[in-house]
Order: sequence, then C-alpha cells, then structure tokens
Amino acid sequence: MELSLRGKSALITGGASGIGLGIATVLAGEGMDLAIASRSPDAEAIATLRRLGTRIEAIAADVSDEEQAVAMVDRAAECFGGLDSYVNNAAWAWHEPVTRVTSKAWNDTLNTNLSAAMWACRTAARHMVRRRAGNIVLISSTAKLTTGFGEAAYRVSKLGLNALMQSLCVELAPHGIRVNMVTPGHFVTRLTGWDRLDRDRVEQFRDRYIPLQRYGEVEQIGSAVALLLSDRVSGYTTGADIVVDGGLQHAMIKVAGDDELRALNAPQG
Repeated sequence: MELSLRGKSALITGGASGIGLGIATVLAGEGMDLAIASRSPDAEAIATLRRLGTRIEAIAADVSDEEQAVAMVDRAAECFGGLDSYVNNAAWAWHEPVTRVTSKAWNDTLNTNLSAAMWACRTAARHMVRRRAGNIVLISSTAKLTTGFGEAAYRVSKLGLNALMQSLCVELAPHGIRVNMVTPGHFVTRLTGWDRLDRDRVEQFRDRYIPLQRYGEVEQIGSAVALLLSDRVSGYTTGADIVVDGGLQHAMIKVAGDDELRALNAPQG
C-alpha cells in the first residue's frame, strides 16, 4: 500500500539504536527525510540510514534537559524548512523496589521518558500549528499494561504518556495535527537488557508469556509508526494506541519466586 510519505520530514528521538533505529529504517525506506536525535548519534547507524537514499541529519541532544529538547526540535525544523512529523521514542529505565526508590532514579526516569516528551511535543506543536498540519507519535510500552516488580518509576512515566497523548490529541486537532501512540511489547534491545541474559531465560519468557511465542523485530514498530504518519491511510485517526506485543498484554507475568519478591523490599541492616 502506498503511504505517500516520500519527501516528508520527521524527527525521531533515540533514533540511532533499538526500536528508534527500527522506526528510522522503515521511514527512510518510505522516502522520508529524517533528523535522528540521541545523546551520541551512532555514526555507523547514521551511515546505514543514509544509504537508503534520503536525507539524514544527526542531532546530539539529551532530551531530559528542557533547553536541549527545545533546541533539538528547532534545529530539525530549520534543517527541513518545517517539520511534518515528530516521533517521541527516547526512553530509559532505572528500576528500583518501591521501598528503595531514590530521588535520582525517579527524576531521571520521569525527565527522560515523560518530561522530555512534553518539552519536545510542545515545541514541535508550535511549528506544526503555524502550518496547520503535522503528526506526532509517542512510543509507549506494555509496562503500562502489565505490572512488573521494580518498575514503579518506569510505569508511571509510560502511563503519563497516555494522558499527554490525550491532551495533545484534543488540543491540536483543530489545527490539523494528529497525535497517536504505538505501544511495543517485549523487544530484545539495549533498553530491555534481555540481550545480556542467558538464552534459556529469554526463551522461557517468550514461550510462557508471549502468545505468538516469538519476539518482535524492531522494524515492526516502524511499520506501525509509518501507518499512523500516513495521512493517506490514517488521515481520520487521532488519539489511537496501536499495541504491537505478540499478545503479551494478555498474559499473566510472574518472573520471580515468592522469596525473591519478598527480598526486594525486606528491611535492610
């Protein structure tokens, strides 16, 4: 199906690795010009994207810092003479049990995953409002749907993205701007850390908790994003959340024994 994305522009945060790179690969393949933002853009990833034949701009930015997030969006818009789409993908996790949550881990998680989205979406929306057109896609996580131990800050940040998406959706619709969400399940990436676990544990999780009994490819998230960015295909879609998880959200997950769970919040000293 022709998505009519060729020649349009997009800014992707965290676009040089993992799910972000998967998104960038698909969008570049559809002919989109891309600004790839990350703390340290990977030169090899950028070169690989450029070989797909579209314009690729690398932007170094720490999105958890408001000034850098704003400058990142402004620079992308300047590069392309405007900004057709913004994909908020950058995220990280600092997991801690609830009785041991530190201010640093809590603030780092919320600043990177939620506040950064607010600053960047606010700035991208200002550019799009002037043109009365644009698309925003927020990348979430099934962590908001399946409770996991040690993930309080991360889950709050991802649940917060839903509320942000809803507010953006209703406020920006009168300006011709669509806002949607893609929610990935468990992909083996640097963020999840599952690429560092033993093979037996990775296979056990897959077979027990993912109904399709396979892990997804990051490009499958890219395909969902491309679908939502296409005005031709999704022109009447805003405020939607596409879950791409192999059915993970419907499985009951318990990946630790009772003693291990009790030990997380046992008194110290």
